[in-house]
Amino acid sequence: MKSKIINVGGGDVAEIKIGGCEPLVFLGGPCAIESRAHALEMCQRIGEICDRLNIPWVYKSCYDKDSRSAVTSFHGVGIEEGLDILAEIRQSQKVPVVCDFSDANLANQTAQVVDFLQIPAYLCRQTHILTAAGKTGQPIHLKKGQFMSPWNMKNSVRKIESTGNEQILLTDRGTFFGYNMLINDYRNFPIMMETGYPVCFDATHSVQLPTSMGNVSGGQREFIPYLVRAAVGCGINALFMEVHDNPDEALSDANTQLNIRYLENILSQAKATHETRLELAERWGDDNVHVND
Repeated sequence: MKSKIINVGGGDVAEIKIGGCEPLVFLGGPCAIESRAHALEMCQRIGEICDRLNIPWVYKSCYDKDSRSAVTSFHGVGIEEGLDILAEIRQSQKVPVVCDFSDANLANQTAQVVDFLQIPAYLCRQTHILTAAGKTGQPIHLKKGQFMSPWNMKNSVRKIESTGNEQILLTDRGTFFGYNMLINDYRNFPIMMETGYPVCFDATHSVQLPTSMGNVSGGQREFIPYLVRAAVGCGINALFMEVHDNPDEALSDANTQLNIRYLENILSQAKATHETRLELAERWGDDNVHVND
């Protein structure tokens, strides 16, 4: 099923198209903004990899991580400093940026800087946050809650659409399977595609073991390449991964972020799989084989 195409960026930064038969888009960067220097370095290094592979991409990092397991955990540099850093990255690297927000009152301030507003998975049903995001007019990156069925995401989509905003990317990041465990159900992608919007896979949060270490979430980074290959084969339009140069020392999500040394290999495989799938879909005339007809 071909999705709508959403447009991210443009003007003074690269214009990215997500959906339909467009190239696979990468959304990535450190989970949280740790410092100006680190953010700029990571953006430059990721950008060099994406340029070599000719992969369109959007830089991701957040100024406030409101869903941390413990109150003592690092929650971010704050909105003022964080948006200043993201604005500098946009200006110096000419790359679109995406950042989440957890308070409806911060939607407009965030949207004045970023090209893409992200709704955290835990908040994907919150009407005030969804409508505040929609009213900014910016494209919305909406993550499916770990507790949500893929078919119920249409209700969250309708809340955004009620504002007149139809620039939406839907992302799967795993579903709760008992306590402290996530699994990926690859039926989620074609089901969410039925909304008409493009879909994305969040590979790094999908390997999370939520709060499995008492007050910290564990993770299984070794499974990221396997999950990425499967998701791209299912027809995703974008791939999301949090990337760090020293994940074990990261201030947020240390157990799930991908070490940047592996990024080029994983993106190369993902791009090849995506392009092969598009070639086969063109040859067959449709992405889907209707075995239930």
